[in-house]
Amino acid sequence: MSDLTVLSRRSFIMMSVALAACKPGAKILEFSGSTMGTTYNVVAVDASRSVDKIEAQARINAALAQVNQQMSNWDPASEISRFNANKGTDATFMSRELSHVMQAAQDVNTASEGRFDTTMGPLIELWGFGAPGGKRMPQDAEILAAQARSGHGATLKVGAGAMQKIQPETQVYLAAIGKGFGADQVGRALEGLGLSDYMVEIGGDLYASGLNADGKPWQIGIEKPAALSGVLDVVGVSGMGLASSGDYRNYFEQDGARYSHVIDPVTGRPITHKTASATVLAENAMLADAWATAMLILGRERGLEIAKANDLAVLFVERDEAASDLRFKTAASERFTALTA
Repeated sequence: MSDLTVLSRRSFIMMSVALAACKPGAKILEFSGSTMGTTYNVVAVDASRSVDKIEAQARINAALAQVNQQMSNWDPASEISRFNANKGTDATFMSRELSHVMQAAQDVNTASEGRFDTTMGPLIELWGFGAPGGKRMPQDAEILAAQARSGHGATLKVGAGAMQKIQPETQVYLAAIGKGFGADQVGRALEGLGLSDYMVEIGGDLYASGLNADGKPWQIGIEKPAALSGVLDVVGVSGMGLASSGDYRNYFEQDGARYSHVIDPVTGRPITHKTASATVLAENAMLADAWATAMLILGRERGLEIAKANDLAVLFVERDEAASDLRFKTAASERFTALTA
């Protein structure tokens, strides 16, 4: 559910500009391409000038291919697609990587009071956000019926190394956590080559390690949550994942009301609070990805309470309805303020 374009190409351009002042002797490796229905960008600083770029690209390709084989909802042969296609309710053993992601999804689901949910397919499809051109306002009875077929607690059991459908029709979608995990896996592949200063971004979710070519934390731009957007803020990121989720790119309007693609599993309806985006810093990109979605659905008020209880770093951006033009105001958790001071 994350708006995976919130950290736009502009963010990557900002990071690339810093490469002009590269340390003498260092070599900059840059890679880009398509994966998981979006794009990826990688920048690494090779201080020893010993890493072969062709080998590095092969490692990146292999890492991304494995994540797709395990977690792609668009590949019918992937591990998660085979689980979705199976109508049985017996426990299904998972690969170590998929088990890791599903356990994290379950943990965030619990800590976020059910706001992060990988089983929301019925609600997303009901509101028409699963395919272009089908957006509509459903009836209350339809929403209740879709909710009965959604929800981790009602449809899925996740255990160590296995998961089990409670309902035969249960579907698991990993778009709001899989790209972050993919960024983490590419980072591990780069570390296997001896690289420790790098930034990996997949569809706006990223992990940054070490320092950029200027010897500073990687400078990441956070986008203003508006159609014609600019940079709201720039934060330095090192040894952490960062992801943003926003409500402003995918929506429809009916009878004067605006309905975002960001659906609250608890209500079965699009969010209505003033929070327009949430940006999360976490120990890895996978958790940043999942928590950004959860925090956007929770909204600033409850989100800050949960962030404090879980020591989470989150920045909320709200529409300032008191302003005469389109303006935004921000609110950060204590942890976010401490990490970006």
